[in-house]
Amino acid sequence: MPAKSSRARSMIETRDRILDVALDLLGEKPDAGMGDIASTAGVVRRTVYDHFPSRLDLVRTLTERAVAEMAAVLTEVNASNAAADAAWVEFVARVWPVAHRYRVLLALRRGEYGEAIHGLLGPVDELLADLVKRGQDSDVFAQHLPAGLLSQVAYGVVFTIADSDLSNGTLGARAATITSLLMLGVPETRAITLVGDQP
Repeated sequence: MPAKSSRARSMIETRDRILDVALDLLGEKPDAGMGDIASTAGVVRRTVYDHFPSRLDLVRTLTERAVAEMAAVLTEVNASNAAADAAWVEFVARVWPVAHRYRVLLALRRGEYGEAIHGLLGPVDELLADLVKRGQDSDVFAQHLPAGLLSQVAYGVVFTIADSDLSNGTLGARAATITSLLMLGVPETRAITLVGDQP
C-alpha cells in the first residue's frame, strides 16, 4: 500500500510540475507545443500526454486552476461590506502576485481555445460584473458601459500591466490598481487615496 500511495503522490507532483512549467512557458510563448513543455519540465512527451491527452486538455486544466483561485478571491472580496472601489483594490492586491502567471489565458482566449476558455472563465466574469454593478448602483463606478463589459476592460488593464511589468519591472500592483480604477471611472485623487502606500 505505501508503494502505491508513493507512486500516486509522484504522479500528482509530476502533473503539478507540468502545469507550472506550462503556465510559465505559455506565458512567454503562447504557441509552445507539448514537446517544448515536456522538455522544459524534464519529462518525455509521453508523460505530458499521459496527464493531458491534448493541448486543449492542458489549457482547460490551467484555466480551471486560474478560475478556482480568482473566484475564491472574488467571492471573499464581494462578501465584504467595503465600498465597491475599495473591494476592487483588495481584489487587485490579492490577485496581483499570480496575475502574470495567468495572463497567458487572455492571449489564448483570443485564439483557437477561445470558446473553451471563455466558457470556463464564466464564473470569474460574473463575479467581476457583480462587483462593478454594485459600484455602478452606488455611483462609485462609471455607467457608460454595461457592468460586464466595464469589468472586462478594467480587468484587462491589470493583466496588460502585469505582462508589461514582467519585462521591465518598472510598474507594479499600484500602477495596475490606479489605472484599473480610472478605467472604472473613479476620480484620480480617490484612486490614489484608495491605493495608499501599496508598492
